[in-house]
Amino acid sequence: MTAPLTPPPPPHQRPSQSSRSSEAAESPQAWHVPPAGAGAGGPGYDQDGPGMKTEVREAALITVAVAIGGVLLGLLWWWLAPRVPLVGDVSGSSWVVYLKDTEGEQAIGVDGTFTLLALAFGLVSAVAVFLLRRRGGVPLVIALCVGGLLGSLLAWRLGVWLGPERDVIAHAKAVGKGVTFPAPLKLGAKGALLAWPLAALVVHLGVTALFGPRDPEEYGEGPYGEEPYGDGPYEETPAR
Repeated sequence: MTAPLTPPPPPHQRPSQSSRSSEAAESPQAWHVPPAGAGAGGPGYDQDGPGMKTEVREAALITVAVAIGGVLLGLLWWWLAPRVPLVGDVSGSSWVVYLKDTEGEQAIGVDGTFTLLALAFGLVSAVAVFLLRRRGGVPLVIALCVGGLLGSLLAWRLGVWLGPERDVIAHAKAVGKGVTFPAPLKLGAKGALLAWPLAALVVHLGVTALFGPRDPEEYGEGPYGEEPYGDGPYEETPAR
């Protein structure tokens, strides 16, 4: 004996696409929702990155670290910058100091050396922050700019302090009449102080755009990014 064949239900009794979709959505095993804070970045990170408190704390540390780099910039500027030659002379009962080479470009070289070094420090600091953080963000960009500006100010004052004596009359008296001595180290173009933060800003935005994480693609309604049951109503083909 064979079991009697059960005829398929009439079309008006078959489940539609909307009912099947609602049942799949209500099923506890249909979707898996990850717990909060279990994103790609590990505990405490979601899909948009760390929280604002974490970003602000990291930005503060980056600002301090970049500003401390100004010590190295100041040392390199003091060591590599050309010296401007001066000469002292006695005019009556007073000393006068003048440039030994009036057509020399040493003063321009002092500003140029600082600018080139600051640009290099901006590039290195931006790449280093990106490699350590691997993400962008407004707090990181602000930290790089503020830290670069503070580092430039620190380098400028350190180089002036380490450079030749700033009292040129006393220096001329000490070395004697007609003896060449170096002028104090000074920054004529104060706009060079912005070279570090501007370079860091441009480089960090560039490497983030080229190598930073991409936004996740938007998925459809189904569990695999597709429509779960097609576009039209779901219909069964009766067995023959």
